[in-house]
Amino acid sequence: MPMLKDPSIKYKKFKPLNIPNRQWPSKSIDKVPRWLATDLRDGNQSLVDPMDGDQKWRYFEMLVKLGYKEIEISFPSSGQTDFDFTRRLVQTPGVVPDDVWLQVLTPCRKDLITTTVASVKGAKKAIIHLYLATSPCFQQIVFGMNNAEEKALAVECTKHIRSITKDDPSTAGTEWAFEFSPETFSDSDMDFAVEICEAVKAAWEPSAENPIIFNLPATVEMSTPNVYADQIEYFCTHITEREKMCISLHPHNDRGCAVAAAELAQMAGADRVEGTLFGNGERTGNVDLVTLALNLYTQGIHPGIDFSDINSVVDIVEKSNKIPVHPRTPYGGQLVVCAFSGSHQDAIKKGFQFRDKQNAGNEDPWVIPYLPLDPRDIGRTYEAIIRVNSQSGKGGVAWIILRHLELDLPRGLQVAFSKIVQMEADQKGRELLPGEIVQLFEDAYHLKRNPRFNLIDYSITTERSSSPAPQAPGKTPTTRNLRRMFEGVIEIDALEHRIKGVGNGAISSLANALRTLGIDLDVADYKEHAIGEGRDVKAATFIECTASNSSQKVWGVGIHEDVVQASLIALLSAASSFLSSRPSTPIPFRPKRTNTMSLPTPELSPLKADDTPESGPDAQAKVVVNGA
Repeated sequence: MPMLKDPSIKYKKFKPLNIPNRQWPSKSIDKVPRWLATDLRDGNQSLVDPMDGDQKWRYFEMLVKLGYKEIEISFPSSGQTDFDFTRRLVQTPGVVPDDVWLQVLTPCRKDLITTTVASVKGAKKAIIHLYLATSPCFQQIVFGMNNAEEKALAVECTKHIRSITKDDPSTAGTEWAFEFSPETFSDSDMDFAVEICEAVKAAWEPSAENPIIFNLPATVEMSTPNVYADQIEYFCTHITEREKMCISLHPHNDRGCAVAAAELAQMAGADRVEGTLFGNGERTGNVDLVTLALNLYTQGIHPGIDFSDINSVVDIVEKSNKIPVHPRTPYGGQLVVCAFSGSHQDAIKKGFQFRDKQNAGNEDPWVIPYLPLDPRDIGRTYEAIIRVNSQSGKGGVAWIILRHLELDLPRGLQVAFSKIVQMEADQKGRELLPGEIVQLFEDAYHLKRNPRFNLIDYSITTERSSSPAPQAPGKTPTTRNLRRMFEGVIEIDALEHRIKGVGNGAISSLANALRTLGIDLDVADYKEHAIGEGRDVKAATFIECTASNSSQKVWGVGIHEDVVQASLIALLSAASSFLSSRPSTPIPFRPKRTNTMSLPTPELSPLKADDTPESGPDAQAKVVVNGA
């Protein structure tokens, strides 16, 4: 059946309350609410396979460890599993801390109420939670009752609970509290919701020291969150003896707005929030307590719940519920601190670099693009922040290399290497793991082994064909402005070549020495930085080269304890990329004129100037070899 062309015929628009002077929009959340975790009751009832006693036990222990002081543990009259679990908690010494309240749920039926109270007898602290739906929909369709009949039933059941709890001397060892829920509150007439709660309050007789809890649930989310906030404010301003009650929220997520509804309703005057970890519950779920808590945390308010190890919480929740936490679930999802987009990755990388430059500590103000929360605060590592696929850009790739190899790549090298990564990701059709990206980088820029060039031996001395600049009498002439000479042995394709060249420095002298073999490279860019510190510091050098008569550029990378040797290795890394042979017909390099220290095999032939390599960091670069 297709969707209706005019849904207004079938579905009626929700009518907002008329509150011309509403106060909540100008308020903010500046304190932590009382939390009630209802995973073991409301969340458990929504499962295809409800938790058994042992699973509920482990879940309860986790909730206590996280810091929850009010836990709705069961619906004891629903079956033997829930009743036995409740008794086991009450009767096992040391399991329930003295400051934790055990809450149990019951409908408005005296026999079920008696069973419910019996389940928690002997507990240190117990909350009896009574509910009765008050919306016209439920009154007409489910109960066949009117307002007066419902109010009388709620009062009768409240008095019965009172008679077997706080008024019963035999239960004096338990501190009793009482909660009443006008279920389907958000779809009820607000004046009747206030009226029935006034009657229940009078029957229970709360005090400021032991207030009654009025839970005002959005049992079915039927409006925008601001309407729910209006309803909460209306209730809070129309109920009497506000100081003798705790206003609790129980938002469901039918419209996907439960978190917003809970936050706005707190601004409207609520004191307590009921929900589940990651929002599991009937239909589209309950409000997500993890999101609410960490939303507070990112506003500088500790929620009183410890999510320092969010991964272990996710693990227990998934195993208990047999429902995976969605990868995009706020805070807890596997991918929520991950960025695949190139622009996002670049901004995050720059944010961390900026923070490093400021020497920011763990408690310094957190300002990082796209990350409202420091992942380390919830037990996540920075390794998971940036992940790379075919949509990723240079920033994400550079982040991986920085985190794993401690190499801060120049922008040009970031661009060049990101093309290699994107090509690999396209070919594999999936995300690339950090180890795969590191391997690509090491292979492309010959970090572990240069397949063609090897620096066997070298020396760099002052070239003294011209006289040093004269100094004052008695002073040694300075060689500062004299050129430098490279003399060494380079192995190319297993053949050793003795070469010599003169230049302004170590790099240019090696480049000129390579020209004697017909390898004509010009240095277009050079960057270096230290890796580590102290005695173990290394130098990382990055050299961008162009070849004679070519616009193509290739990068080389060198790492060594000696900065000069690192730069020489980087130049040879670039040279090896320019001289990459065709994989199918590898042809060893043969120099322009023989300075070869061992004879080549007869079948060797030189590379030609128009040979195009099919591997290496730049597949479009042309090999430039001057002559044969």
